[in-house]
Amino acid sequence: DKVGPTIGTEILKTAIVATLLALFGILIYVAMRYEFSFAVGAVVAIVHDILMTMGWFCLSGREFSALTVPAILTIIGFSINDTIVIFDRIREDLKLGVKGTFTEVMNKALNQTLSRTIITSGTVFLATLSLYIFGGGVINDFAFTFLVGILTGTYSSIYIASALVLWWHKGERPKESTQLVVEEQTASGKA
Repeated sequence: DKVGPTIGTEILKTAIVATLLALFGILIYVAMRYEFSFAVGAVVAIVHDILMTMGWFCLSGREFSALTVPAILTIIGFSINDTIVIFDRIREDLKLGVKGTFTEVMNKALNQTLSRTIITSGTVFLATLSLYIFGGGVINDFAFTFLVGILTGTYSSIYIASALVLWWHKGERPKESTQLVVEEQTASGKA
């Protein structure tokens, strides 16, 4: 009775600190590698994943434990990986000067990465489902949390992160990438 609440409080504090540090690191990394709008889209998508996963976890009547923290951190890693793959394709298409509006470029990039996203998420989902079914009681909460996280992470990478970037730029191509393409074309035209 005396140890349980103390450990529960420590787990909660550790989870919050670890999650906030991970989100801050992701925000800095993505902002440096892409631009700030991409970083905001990625972090908002991850926050969506965490909140949805924790919501389903609580709705299922489960109790937070020490294994919940690594499950949430794993979801963050899984979701940002999927989002970065999509953002890389968008950035490549912008640098290559793919014709069309920003919406069309983004839609093309999402379609190009969709099969990879579904295959990756599907195989991880099947492996985690087998852990959930056959893993026993100790790993059950981790597997359940990760199953929900895979679904929400895949959804948010496709429908939330990219949509926020598009909304941020009001449907227009980012100015930095457009300038880069124009500068490269003029440099190659002079040579």
